[in-house]
Amino acid sequence: MRTIEWDDGVVKMIDQRKLPLEYAVVEFSDYREVAQAIREMCIRGAPAIGVAAAFGLALVARQSQATNREQLLADLEEAASVLRETRPTAVNLFWAIERMLDRARQVDSPEVEAIADALVAEAQLLADEDVEINKRLGAYGAELIADGDNILTHCNAGRLATVDYGTVLGVVRAAHEQGKRIHVWVDETRPRLQGARLTAWELMREGIPMTLIADNTAGHLMYTGQVDIVLFGADRVAANGDVANKIGSYKLAVLARENGIPCYSVSPTSTVDLSLAGGDDIPIEERDAREVTYIRDVPIAPEGVPVYNPAFDVTPHRYITGIVTENGIVYPPFEVNLRKAVGLRSQARFFRTARSRR
Repeated sequence: MRTIEWDDGVVKMIDQRKLPLEYAVVEFSDYREVAQAIREMCIRGAPAIGVAAAFGLALVARQSQATNREQLLADLEEAASVLRETRPTAVNLFWAIERMLDRARQVDSPEVEAIADALVAEAQLLADEDVEINKRLGAYGAELIADGDNILTHCNAGRLATVDYGTVLGVVRAAHEQGKRIHVWVDETRPRLQGARLTAWELMREGIPMTLIADNTAGHLMYTGQVDIVLFGADRVAANGDVANKIGSYKLAVLARENGIPCYSVSPTSTVDLSLAGGDDIPIEERDAREVTYIRDVPIAPEGVPVYNPAFDVTPHRYITGIVTENGIVYPPFEVNLRKAVGLRSQARFFRTARSRR
């Protein structure tokens, strides 16, 4: 199945907390449960949590006891406030919520049921678009991959971080499907081990050659000439091209520059936040100390040890070779070219939704 699906008034998700030891699908029928699933990383990855929030609002619309348009819109705004609080860094979450609220306001009917139907359709459209976008991303990114390349990745930006196909792993999949002989170095990605648990699981299931490494092995591999390109995702991209991604991405980009290796961020244009001038303005989520001091409920540090656990870091744009989007590969000057890429997204969506609503 897809990472997340709508099934007759129920939101289904692959429970990523249990992988790779157990493949489990969980179901939610209340938006508060969806919010908790996002917060606890049952579902994760910027594109995936955006879709999760959209489906959460669709649940609200379906279940609201509102008897008129104004009451329903108030219910949606209240739920949106809860969903916004779940993960502060990934801008897709906020983008998807605003898109859903805008759609609710635009429905040309006073009937509550008509608004609910429109929101369910909009959330499903958002999910389907994500798959389409990832495949376009993959096709553009595969142009960067040469036959025989060793690719270094960080965290998980595969099917599980999206509705399907993936961003970084979408590039890897596309290159593999083209018959290119590639190999992926998979950073384990402490503290939650998304690389070891999720990226390795995805690549092994598809038979794509890979090797799992400890995070602190990456520099050695670069220095000894065993990495040809570094690819990582993004949770938010500022207008100047600064990229917030899973903690540890910054040091990979710096090491890549030191060793003459190209470093690309792979992300849909929905992850670009043109309202923020630079990376210093991106809010960085801090998570529970237990993620650092425990691995699957096994303590690995002294009890009571002080912990600093930021979930993301910011890579300044000077270390980014380019940003792979569904509208092409964006190169410096990012301030100019990111706006062009986002503009193409807006035009494409306008024409698609205009046709669908006639």
